[in-house]
Amino acid sequence: MNIIIGLMGIALGFVIVLKSEWLLENFGRIGFFEDKLGTEGGSRLGYKLAGIVIIFFGVLVLTGMMKDFALWVLSPLTRYSQQMPIAN
Repeated sequence: MNIIIGLMGIALGFVIVLKSEWLLENFGRIGFFEDKLGTEGGSRLGYKLAGIVIIFFGVLVLTGMMKDFALWVLSPLTRYSQQMPIAN
């Protein structure tokens, strides 16, 4: 099942990257991307970055490394979650 979901994620990401101009024409500009990524073309770049992120997560799901990646990302938060011994 992971293979199918991963391949679907990769395909969706490629479509978003390839059709970013179509997405821009049909869904319009996104103010956050325009402000943070440049004056003109920020939304186009934002659509492409979203597609690349979807491809990345699709590859993680495909290879079965999603859990390991999530543990690595959250490791700074979980490092100190172990109970500390109480000194008497």
